Amino acid sequence: MCQVGEDYGESAPGEPPPAPRPSREQKCVKCKDAQPVVVIRAGDAFCRDCFKTFYVHKFRAMLGKNRLIFPGEKVLLAWSGGPSSSSMVSQVLEGLSQDSAKRLRFVAGVIFVDEQTPGVFTVVLRLATREKALSKGKWLTPHRPARKHRPADRGLKGFPQVEVAPLPALPGSSLSLDSFCLGFSEGAACGQSLEERSKTLAEVKPILQATGFPWHVVALEEVFSLPPSVLWCSAQEPVGSEGAYKAAVDSFLQQQHVLGAGGGPGLIQGEEQPPPPTRDPQSLARPPATAQTEALSQLFCSVRTLTAKEELLQTLRTHLIVHTARAHGYSKVMTGDSCTRLAIKLMTNLALGRGAFLAWDTGFSDERHGDVVVVRPMRDHTLKEVAFYNRLFSVPSVFTPAVDTKAPEKASIHRLMEAFIIRLQTQFPSTVSTVYRTSEKLVKAPRDGPAAGDSSPRCLLCMCALDVDAADSATAFGAQTSSCLSQRQSPTPLTETRTPPGPCCSPGVGQAQGACRREDPQACIEEHLCYSCRVNMKDLPSLDPLPPYILAEAQLRTQRAWVLQEIQDCLIEDSDDEAGQS
Repeated sequence: MCQVGEDYGESAPGEPPPAPRPSREQKCVKCKDAQPVVVIRAGDAFCRDCFKTFYVHKFRAMLGKNRLIFPGEKVLLAWSGGPSSSSMVSQVLEGLSQDSAKRLRFVAGVIFVDEQTPGVFTVVLRLATREKALSKGKWLTPHRPARKHRPADRGLKGFPQVEVAPLPALPGSSLSLDSFCLGFSEGAACGQSLEERSKTLAEVKPILQATGFPWHVVALEEVFSLPPSVLWCSAQEPVGSEGAYKAAVDSFLQQQHVLGAGGGPGLIQGEEQPPPPTRDPQSLARPPATAQTEALSQLFCSVRTLTAKEELLQTLRTHLIVHTARAHGYSKVMTGDSCTRLAIKLMTNLALGRGAFLAWDTGFSDERHGDVVVVRPMRDHTLKEVAFYNRLFSVPSVFTPAVDTKAPEKASIHRLMEAFIIRLQTQFPSTVSTVYRTSEKLVKAPRDGPAAGDSSPRCLLCMCALDVDAADSATAFGAQTSSCLSQRQSPTPLTETRTPPGPCCSPGVGQAQGACRREDPQACIEEHLCYSCRVNMKDLPSLDPLPPYILAEAQLRTQRAWVLQEIQDCLIEDSDDEAGQS
């Protein structure tokens, strides 16, 4: 029996014991012969060859287990220059080579989205009045000692001199004039100038050319020239059964055997060596127009929080990649999301109110766009495994600073959740795997009611099914309703107001008589957003900086809803018997 006051001679450990390091006597856990070079987990020491076999097998097993990519299908590899996406491109390149034992049978292409947009870096200065800020002078010198009445100096410590210019008045917004846009003379929105951006592209092009795949370099500013059809969910081809996949493989092999003896999938890879004749990839690397760069800078300058900036950047990047895939005939898009990144993303999306869409955001496949399916073949690899593989086998990568580079831990929900998961992983090594295995159990169950089906209304930004209706998702609807009621003010007579409220329809988009009867312009877009995107849109004071394709699609959906409501009484609905016979 345990008694109070007994001394067992050992105190409870405050931290878990460190992982054992491989010694000279320890051998590889796989071949039991070679000297180990890496330790993935405690007791799992691998030699160089066994680690490569283990790493490649996880990538091939992920593709073979799901069987979503059919032979001869065009797949676009989303390469960001980071470790995970670079390792993914390396795995595909090795799988399509002639020396591979089981060669991959799809057609690959690579896309790189240039997000290093020269522009402005937004900082909110918590000053009392505009006059107090202007009285400090036009130029701030962060090299001076910081004082309590100058919070801007503390936030800009170590940066070069910056010019302070007040933000232009935003129509329809109540943003105070104590927010300023600081234009760095040597910086940019993501920490790069024009010269550094050109240098980064110069490092990217040789890596893309070395793959031998058709490659596309698109600038983030091109979102301002996208058509509204990007937000349309095109019809998706029905997924075949296991027998259909085997039949497609046999037909593909027979076709390649007829074309040439011993050709096999290698002919597919050989066909991909020259660039596509429809469009020269070199033309995609040209700098975008100055007007688009300024519009993009103004958009990110107007967003208040870093959390909303990261979500907006991810949304625009996805739209641009999906549009490029559709334009060049790609039906699948591969991303390099690793196991660690998906575990962080799962916890982050829960905090952002995207719990209903976790199966799409973290699963192997994402079919929300219809004809273009996003797949994540790297979701079984941890960041530690990726780093070891890239180091041992010299996988090239390019570092590009992101929006949250050098941001403090509590700057955004993404940074806070990442620091929490990584810190917990160092103390408890099974944290990432536990969260990741939980995401694997999530099922993409269709919703019942009017929101189910391919023709259901979808979010204007993330393309997920709307979850703010009164019949379902009571939590999101209740939170949105209570927020609106708490912010509602007492009605003001029209005679007391200076100007009557204007129409919410954006000029140039096309207005129908009575198509939009709301007084608040932002409400026309918010009614087509899910709960999470509505929360993020609150950090955007004005809708003017949004890309035109988003505004045009919102206006089109509003007009369609109004027309459908007007002719609802004139429609003849089929009876249950007639619907069953049809």
